[in-house]
Amino acid sequence: FLMRAKAVCVFPGGFGTLDEMFESLTLIQTKRMKAIPFLLFGREWWETIINWTHLAEAGVISPEDLGLFTMVETAEEAVAVIDAWVEPC
Repeated sequence: FLMRAKAVCVFPGGFGTLDEMFESLTLIQTKRMKAIPFLLFGREWWETIINWTHLAEAGVISPEDLGLFTMVETAEEAVAVIDAWVEPC
C-alpha cells in the first residue's frame, strides 16, 4: 500500500502503529520509496512518547531525518501540508 500512497497519516496507537510508522519512515529514509507527506497527528502525543530531538542529538538518527515527517493537529492542517508538498529532488 505504501508504494501507491500519496501521503501517510499516523494517529496515536500502540506497538503495531509504532512498527508500521517506523518501517514506513525507514523505507523513505533509505530511499526504498519516494518521500511523500508523512503526517503524525497529535504533536503532544508524539513528543511525549518519542524524544525526537534526543534521538538526533545522540546520533542514532540524522538531524535531517526529523524532516521526514510533519506533526499536525487537525485535518485542515494536514490538507494544507499535503497541498503545499513539493517532492524533494
